[in-house]
Amino acid sequence: MSQPLPVGEALELVLGRVTALAAEDVAVVSAAGRVTGEAVCSLVDLPPFPASAMDGFAVRSADTPARLPVVARIAAGRPAPRPLAPGEAMAITTGGVVPEGADAVVAVEEVEDDGESVTVPAVAEEDNVRPRGSDLLRGAVVAPAGARLAAAQLGALAAAGVTEVRCVRRPQVAVLLTGSELRRPGETLGPGEIYDANGLILATQLASAGAEVARLSPVPDDRAALRRALEEGLDADVLVTTGGVSVGEHDLVRELERELGVEEVFWRVSVRPGKPLAFGVRGRTLVFGLPGNPVSTLVSFELFVRPALLALQGFAAPRPPFRPGRLGRPARPSALRDSLLRARSRVEDGAVVLDPLDGQESHMIAQTATADALVFVPQGPVELPAGSPVRYLELS
Repeated sequence: MSQPLPVGEALELVLGRVTALAAEDVAVVSAAGRVTGEAVCSLVDLPPFPASAMDGFAVRSADTPARLPVVARIAAGRPAPRPLAPGEAMAITTGGVVPEGADAVVAVEEVEDDGESVTVPAVAEEDNVRPRGSDLLRGAVVAPAGARLAAAQLGALAAAGVTEVRCVRRPQVAVLLTGSELRRPGETLGPGEIYDANGLILATQLASAGAEVARLSPVPDDRAALRRALEEGLDADVLVTTGGVSVGEHDLVRELERELGVEEVFWRVSVRPGKPLAFGVRGRTLVFGLPGNPVSTLVSFELFVRPALLALQGFAAPRPPFRPGRLGRPARPSALRDSLLRARSRVEDGAVVLDPLDGQESHMIAQTATADALVFVPQGPVELPAGSPVRYLELS
C-alpha cells in the first residue's frame, strides 16, 4: 500500500491533469461569476468626453479669479450649446460635458452666484475635470483572461460598451452519494441510518465554484447499482463521489471505477480530516472520491475539488488562498499528518487571530457550522502555543 501524499504534492497532481474547458460567448448581463476565456477590451474611452467631477461652473483657468457672466447651463447627457469664450462661465452638473474652451470647473459651493454671474476664486487647469480616457482608453484591457467576473468587473465591462464576453464553459459536475445508511432529511430513520448532509454541502460548494451540478440518485452498497451510477456520472466533466473509498468490505467505488476505465492517480492524502481521498481520470473527466464523513467532504473539496474546478474554467489563480494569521489558543498537531483545524476568527491589533474549536472529529458537522476558518497545522510532535503564526482558509 502506497504512502499518503503530502497535500501540496497531491494538489499539483490534480492540477496537472486539468485542461481548461472550451470558451463560449456569454451576454454581459448573464456573466456574473463566469471566468473570461480571453482578454476583453474597451470599445470606448472612459470617460468618452471631458466630464465635470461635480456641480459647478466651467471656466477658463486663465480668467480666474474674476466675476464672470453665466452664459449657459449644461445638464448631464447634453452637450454645451457652443464653446466657452474668454471671460465667460457655464453652469454644469456632475458628469456634464465640459465645453470646448473650458479647462476647469469651480465647485458651486466655492462661488458667489447671483443668477446671472458668478464670482469665482483662482483655479488651476483641469481642476474638477475628468479628462477623456482618464479611466481607460479605447482598446485597453478591461478584464484579462482568467478573471472571475464580479460586480466591479461587470460594471466596468458595461461602461466600456461591451455587451458580450468570451467565457470558459461552466464545468458539469455529477455528484454521487454512496452508502446504504443514508436517508434524506424528513424521512424516518431506521436502526443504523443517518441523514445525508454531504449532498447539500457539495451542492453549495459546487455552485460557489461556478459548476453546473447534477445530483445523481444516492446508491446503497450494491455492486450493480453502484456500477450503473458511476457509469452515468463519468459522462460529466467532473465526477464527485462520497464514501466507499476506504478499505472496508463495502468500499467498492475505487474497484468499480478501475473496471470502468478510470486511471487512479493517487489514493490517500496525508491530511486530517480527509486522508482516504482518491483522485483519478478517465479521458478528460476528473474523478474525485471523497471520504464519507461530512467534515472530510467539506475540507477535501476546498483543498482539491475547488482548485480543479477553477482551473477547468481557466482561473488565473486556482490554488487555495491561504492567508496569514496567528493562533488565539494552543493547537495540538497530528504526529503523522497535516491538519486542517476548524476555527473561529477575530481581529486583534490589526491581525487575524484564530481560535480552534474543541470538537475536531471528522463527523462533527454541527460543530463545524460555528467555524469560519480552516487553520493549516503541519504535522509535528509539539503543541503550537497561542500566538504561533499559521495559515488559514476562509470558510464562507
